[in-house]
Amino acid sequence: MAGVNVPGDPDAVRVGTSEREDAVRALGEHFAQGRLHVDEYELRVGGATEAVTRADLRVLFHDLPAPYPPFMAPPMWAAPPPPAYPMSPPGYPPAYPPPYGGPPAPMGEVYSTKSKLVAGLLQIFLPFGAGRFYTGHYGIAIAQLLTCGGFGIWCLVDGIVLLVNGGHDGEGRKLID
Repeated sequence: MAGVNVPGDPDAVRVGTSEREDAVRALGEHFAQGRLHVDEYELRVGGATEAVTRADLRVLFHDLPAPYPPFMAPPMWAAPPPPAYPMSPPGYPPAYPPPYGGPPAPMGEVYSTKSKLVAGLLQIFLPFGAGRFYTGHYGIAIAQLLTCGGFGIWCLVDGIVLLVNGGHDGEGRKLID
């Protein structure tokens, strides 16, 4: 048995069959990921089946990353630190307004590195889908290229719409001002 029973110590709580089975399942995940060799896995599973307290189970995971048995998860009242405002999806640049201007982004809005001014002017002065190639809308750009921009009218209207309303790049991020 690990440690001394101290009143209020959560690791001194006795475990039941469900906690032992949760620990064995988590150890199985680590074994499947190649973090544990067969001998070490068998040794730790044996320790999990003989565990009496949470401390006996916790020591089996001291050198392993998640997943852990559910009892090792932080309590629900221990909220994680707040995320940086506003949040950005993984792989996107931070959602803060660019340093050279632009309105602040609403919560969750992500700005593109592309400018609506450049996109609009390219659409107007190079009426073959150049602005849409710039923003990453390749399907529209190829259609405008093949139709000569609807004889220039489609690209002219599209350029004005980009200048007035802005829009989004090919990945769905808002064009900057």
